[in-house]
Amino acid sequence: MFRRLKWFIAGFNQQRTVKPKADAKRLSLPRERYRNRKSMLEAVHEVAIYIHRFHNLDLFQQGWYQIKITMRWEDSEYASFVGTPSRVVQYDAPDLGSDDVLGVWKIDDTDHSFSSQPFRIRYARQDILLSVMISFNFSLGKFEGPITSAVILKFELLYTPVLENGSNMQDSLNVAPAAVHEFRISPKALLGLHSYCPVHFDAFHSVLVDTSVHISLLKGGVHTMKKHSNSHSNEDAASEKYDKRNQVLLVKAFLTSRAILLQELRNLSKAINETIDLTGLTSQHDETNALTAFTEVDMENVSKIPNDTVDFSSEYLYSLQNDELYRLFHSIGDQILYLWSTFLKFHRANKTKILDHLRNSWAIDRRTEWSIWMVYSKVEMPNQSTLTEIDDSTYHTLRGKVPVPRKITEDPSQAAATRAELHRRSIAQMRINNRSIQDLQIFGDPSHIPIIIVERVVNAPLLSQSGNTYFRNMDPKDTNGVLPQIDSSFSSNKQKGRILKIAVFVHGFQGHHLDLRLVRNQWLLIDPKVEFLMSEANEDKTSEDFRDMGLRLAKEVIAFVKKKMDKASRSGTLKNVKLSFVGHSIGNVIIRTALAESIMEPYHRYLHTYVSVSGPHLGYLYSSNSLFNSGLWLLKKLKNTRCIHQLTFTDDIDLENTFFYNLSKQKTLESFKNIILLSSPQDGYVPYHSARIEMCQSSSVDYSRKGKIFHEMLNNCLEQMHAPSSEQRTFMRCDVNFDASLQGRNLNTIIGRAAHIEFLETDIFAKFIMWSFPELFR
Repeated sequence: MFRRLKWFIAGFNQQRTVKPKADAKRLSLPRERYRNRKSMLEAVHEVAIYIHRFHNLDLFQQGWYQIKITMRWEDSEYASFVGTPSRVVQYDAPDLGSDDVLGVWKIDDTDHSFSSQPFRIRYARQDILLSVMISFNFSLGKFEGPITSAVILKFELLYTPVLENGSNMQDSLNVAPAAVHEFRISPKALLGLHSYCPVHFDAFHSVLVDTSVHISLLKGGVHTMKKHSNSHSNEDAASEKYDKRNQVLLVKAFLTSRAILLQELRNLSKAINETIDLTGLTSQHDETNALTAFTEVDMENVSKIPNDTVDFSSEYLYSLQNDELYRLFHSIGDQILYLWSTFLKFHRANKTKILDHLRNSWAIDRRTEWSIWMVYSKVEMPNQSTLTEIDDSTYHTLRGKVPVPRKITEDPSQAAATRAELHRRSIAQMRINNRSIQDLQIFGDPSHIPIIIVERVVNAPLLSQSGNTYFRNMDPKDTNGVLPQIDSSFSSNKQKGRILKIAVFVHGFQGHHLDLRLVRNQWLLIDPKVEFLMSEANEDKTSEDFRDMGLRLAKEVIAFVKKKMDKASRSGTLKNVKLSFVGHSIGNVIIRTALAESIMEPYHRYLHTYVSVSGPHLGYLYSSNSLFNSGLWLLKKLKNTRCIHQLTFTDDIDLENTFFYNLSKQKTLESFKNIILLSSPQDGYVPYHSARIEMCQSSSVDYSRKGKIFHEMLNNCLEQMHAPSSEQRTFMRCDVNFDASLQGRNLNTIIGRAAHIEFLETDIFAKFIMWSFPELFR
């Protein structure tokens, strides 16, 4: 990458400091042609942006939308050199009806922008195929030296409602963007890149614009100028403008760009199993014998050389005369142009396959790309219990032996917060400059992104000694009529048929059925075929008894699953069903209560993934948030809120008769194949240990009846996720640590509400977790 992309190659009177190699081959080129003139070479970066599809995930408003694209250098010193749209190719006719499109795409010479055709959005999950390619060219004029600035690729979503007078629509679209999504293309990537680039805009304008970006360094124009007769002025001009080092760097850049483009073409050809005709490259390569020695580049070495230049015999390049270097530059430039043209033609013929390959590659790279903010660890779950046993003399009123924990000397939530903060500080010291497109919603300010500590619990297999435990004592005839009939070879992997995937999202206390829509949207991006239910059964009813709320949810889920299964069965063979749940706050308690209902038992065999977002699974038996506890006390006293009594274990005098203690005995977790418990040490609304289903510091030193009950509940829950079997369950605890500096100091942060609500208002944590483990959501 080079700060100067308008390169001068001319006669130098200065003596070279590097002697030519004895065996160096010279390029045969008549020098008389350049004796009385000097040549100015231009190199440009061409950025081809393919906009394939606009998919409406979750736009709140119907109306007319338009995508606007601009490109600029990130550093202010390059402000006068913007990316200029150079060409537009409509590679497929837009899949739009006459009522869904108005006008045509346009290029604005004022701000050097491209705007797509305006298109009309009418319903959720609507697809608009735009099928257009825009090329932007970057040239930097007189700047010299290696380029250190990245390029900013900016997408704007323009919106206007449906107007009676259509002629005014374009003026309304141009007022201000409804949302913006920016990406950084690093200096490394500007030498060559082929990448998928999904555009989502923001939480209030959730869409998916399928975009791919392709970049190459190309040869620009050539201008010749007469030499000045005055040798002194000629010498001064050479000293000021023409630097031999820059000439060599330019040639090296072209060699690197050629190697990247050639290797990427071969990779694409292999990935999609389509042959690329590169016979024209061979004939061009033979024109210049000097290239034979060093134009074939091993791509593994490209990333290892500093400043993106490959170490092709620099001594040889410095030994070349300027006219020889000029000839070499043009030969390589012609090859790159040939490869670039070949790629564009290849893309047109195989656009769908290439997009699928680039999208799959992008998805695979997410775990590595986002690992900066994720800390991984593994813990082993003991064979029987996390607890030890002591004699009943410790509990004078209890019978038999009871489990008690080892004493916890450090507050786990505080330890987790400290660990995350140390990691956040280390991120602030990082310099991220990889050869990929960086999403500025994440990479714009890396130190403010949530830190996620992933604790993967191993050795937590499923119970499978005699089939599914829920059907062990159930006669097959008892389930007839309860479920639509599925083919007898239901579990065979060889069986052809559809797998019906359903995800149920359940809100928390005084919540709304769309509270978890950001998590739902990420799930849809991973698996567009999933059917989702945003539960409304308990909306405005979350103050009631958990048993009533659980029964309502169970009935709602059964009705939805039956409907989808019946529909799938009518359209073909139904091979399998995967039923997943996502809950926020007390929505997790409602989910487990619903699963404990007898009418849900036939559906337990379909349970797949369970995501608990800050759920109080162990209630509030130990809660250290005094302000929040006071609020709970007021709700119980003033409104007699039934579910709050249950959460705080005041629903019965005898703790063994309380709702939560009895819920822990119900097998509500053991049938899930994957369990992910999300928590945050900053969340003061739900006790940290309760969200993670683990011991807390207070319980570890509590030898009272209260401590015994808590330990029994904890063991009851953990034992559901651990039993001897060859079949493994995925069980993870994920600590999400938000940047407290963004939340400020207010009542919400003091009482711990800010982090609890942050789970609903941001989706970055969900992106990191879900795209790092996509197999759990398919």
